[in-house]
Amino acid sequence: MPLRETLTRVDADLAAGRVPVARQRLRGLVSSFPYDLTLRRRLAEVYRLFGDAAEAGRWMYLEEDRNADETAAFEPRYGSPGWRMKALAWRGPEAMAATAFAEGQLIAVRTACAEELGHPVDWADPASYRNGLDEKYEVPSQPWTVVGVLAGGGCLVGVLAFLAIWVTGVVALFD
Repeated sequence: MPLRETLTRVDADLAAGRVPVARQRLRGLVSSFPYDLTLRRRLAEVYRLFGDAAEAGRWMYLEEDRNADETAAFEPRYGSPGWRMKALAWRGPEAMAATAFAEGQLIAVRTACAEELGHPVDWADPASYRNGLDEKYEVPSQPWTVVGVLAGGGCLVGVLAFLAIWVTGVVALFD
């Protein structure tokens, strides 16, 4: 699906309250267009709707105007440079970054990872840094947020409503 069409769907999903669907579409776009900082910014905005500062910080990490609290939440969640490389989902040379700040951030993370692992690492070769990720770090669970509880409750209500309709239909078949 073309970029513009997908962004139109993201806007429609957000307008309809389908935040998880919008988030998934944006994650797919960031995967397909890793150099597009505007997509990362939009994804950060969606994570803010969930109240997830660490994920908002993750997707704003390459932006100079990033929120310091979000960055401070992101860095410990992805506690090593290798985990940060994986989390940033960048592919290719740092020179592809849209801004000098983003390029500097990418270079700093890659350099720190190479120093920690003791060998060169490359954004284009995830195996060069993922070998150091095995069981060194576990993403900690986060405290519940009001938004998260409401989203979970909404999902539960939806599932229960679906089951009620389904059971009613099955009972009607046997009457």
